[in-house]
Amino acid sequence: MKSLNILFVEWKHFIRSPFKVIALILYIIASVYGLNNGKNLYEKQTAELAKINEKAKEQILQNKAFYKEENPSPDDRPWVDLSIPDWAIWYTIVYHLKAPSSALVYSIGQTEQYGFYKKVTYMSSPYDSDMTKEIANVERLGNNTLDFSFALIFLMPLILIILLYNLQSMEKEQGFIKLIEVQAGGKSKWLLLRCCFYVILCLAVTIGLILYGSILTNVITKNLSAFIDVILYSFLYLLLWSILYFILLRSGNTIIENALKMAGIWLLATFIIPASVNQWISIEKPANLMTDFIDASRDKKYEIYNQSDSIKMAGLFNLYPEITNSPIINNPEKVNYAIRETTIALVNKLSKEFIKHIETDNNLKNNMIEKSFFFNPISFFQNRFNSICETHYYNYQTYRNEIQTLIDKQIHTLVIDTWNDIKIDKERFDKYHEKFSI
Repeated sequence: MKSLNILFVEWKHFIRSPFKVIALILYIIASVYGLNNGKNLYEKQTAELAKINEKAKEQILQNKAFYKEENPSPDDRPWVDLSIPDWAIWYTIVYHLKAPSSALVYSIGQTEQYGFYKKVTYMSSPYDSDMTKEIANVERLGNNTLDFSFALIFLMPLILIILLYNLQSMEKEQGFIKLIEVQAGGKSKWLLLRCCFYVILCLAVTIGLILYGSILTNVITKNLSAFIDVILYSFLYLLLWSILYFILLRSGNTIIENALKMAGIWLLATFIIPASVNQWISIEKPANLMTDFIDASRDKKYEIYNQSDSIKMAGLFNLYPEITNSPIINNPEKVNYAIRETTIALVNKLSKEFIKHIETDNNLKNNMIEKSFFFNPISFFQNRFNSICETHYYNYQTYRNEIQTLIDKQIHTLVIDTWNDIKIDKERFDKYHEKFSI
């Protein structure tokens, strides 16, 4: 029996099996639904960022107009003096945005759990209430959100089970496996070719779905490398399951035996192992619920503000040695004002110390998960897809680091300009907007 004949016969078996055809169609429908979820989220975020940019431009023009007056201040807030650094920096409109990748269509990842834009002031923090914690993709099903990577990682192995479960075992049960072995020149080759047919079918369907997704957000033009990587890792994931199932089919004798073994492997890999790893990490590193940061931003903050001016001034001089020769150093009234307005720098320093502890703890958890990848392939592929689509934890970590950099820039400028008794005019106000950006 020639190889092409085996493949052709298998095609006839497939189209004559409504159960297999319907299962594959349902997988396609779930994947298309997931791709459209990704597209909708991409378009929603893109539109929201466009609105924010327009709003920011309007606010900037409005605030610049105040400098036409001799004493620049908003009409409804006469106590505001935009000629001093504190108010001028506060009225500087700075939004830091995380533009969604066009590859978001394939994997939503942590996109729905973290903020993607933030108005940055010198009193902000990367861990403000608008920056929330991630949840697992499985938990999203309760919110009716499913993406393509979920369909691929969790549903595609199930489809393979439905397509492959009765290969060879049906012939064994019906008693004509010996005849097929003679005609095909060996049952291993015959079984391999039949499995290859369904692997090629699943691969073709998957590539077709990936191409469909690329049309939704124009991935090929905007992010070709991500498109190629998604295809590569989809193929590797399909190959992994195909090899596992082929090994089981070779040693199987009955349809029920094959189905139970394959379903057992699927349950073990997709649920039991990931759940066990998460439970292990929860025991080793319990969730801190950011209690350290809450303490830093509440109780510890008030402790700093209640310190004597001499202690606060010493702390500021230690952070910014350049202000020790400040032109106002011999003016007690201006020094007291400068200390009061720039104490936020000490609060920011304290907050960063606690943030460092939180991020170190999170990195340790991530490292523990990475160490499980060699026996926890589901987490590996999920993380790879998230990383490719820029929806991974570390993508948002980079975004938070950029926010902290902008906060540090504002605070540094606030301290230097306040202690140097700088008066802010329109030209300097313009420079603030250029300076406080990445």
